[in-house]
Amino acid sequence: MTEASAVGTPEHPALLLDKYDGGAWKLWESLAEGRPELGRPSAFCGQVSRSKWVSFTGTCHRPDFFELIRDLTGNVPGEGGLVTFADSAWLMSIVLPHQPHFIDQPKDVDVFWGYGLSVERTGDFVSKPMEQCGGDEILQELLGHLGAGHLDDKRLGKITVIPGMMPFITSQFLCREKGDRPDVVPDGWQNLGLLGQFVELPDDVVFTVEYSVRSAQAAVARLLRLRSEPPPRVQGSAPTKHAV
Repeated sequence: MTEASAVGTPEHPALLLDKYDGGAWKLWESLAEGRPELGRPSAFCGQVSRSKWVSFTGTCHRPDFFELIRDLTGNVPGEGGLVTFADSAWLMSIVLPHQPHFIDQPKDVDVFWGYGLSVERTGDFVSKPMEQCGGDEILQELLGHLGAGHLDDKRLGKITVIPGMMPFITSQFLCREKGDRPDVVPDGWQNLGLLGQFVELPDDVVFTVEYSVRSAQAAVARLLRLRSEPPPRVQGSAPTKHAV
């Protein structure tokens, strides 16, 4: 998911790297060559334009920005979910976690996180695609959607935004066929277990820590011929219109 990720600065965008800038995809390709039971990595690493995100972090040295979000949404940091700007050309979202978020985080510092899904589109308040923006320009776009584009450092305090380009972050959601993802214990193998976001776990949901953990549990259980399996998943059965 995070292979070949790159970090920018407030003034400069993060570079878009590819599978050759890291070792994970090369390792899978090498293992799978001539071994179809080990999956087809090309299904997931060959469509960067469809799998990339720009993620960003924000560091605030005054509480004004967090108070602005609280007043607009009613969400206390750590108690609300993502705030998604549905009309954003970048499909931008942010989340304000409970503070402090990090060990030894200074008391006068707040941090938040956000991302954009449509990073090739021109912004609504910044006249360039998100993937070409440094952190200051992403902050400008964010404040515009909050109706706070007129506020400056004197009103909000210094906010440092750092962008990160993640070329494969949603690659596990790309269209796939049976066999693109290997089983946790591939056919014919007795001493190899696979885990992570790109193995086959029927009726499970990728992009979660639980998926990776459950894949490891399943691999261990099968390799050691244990009676136990990963805990069952909760399956919703109520019609959508009645679901809470």
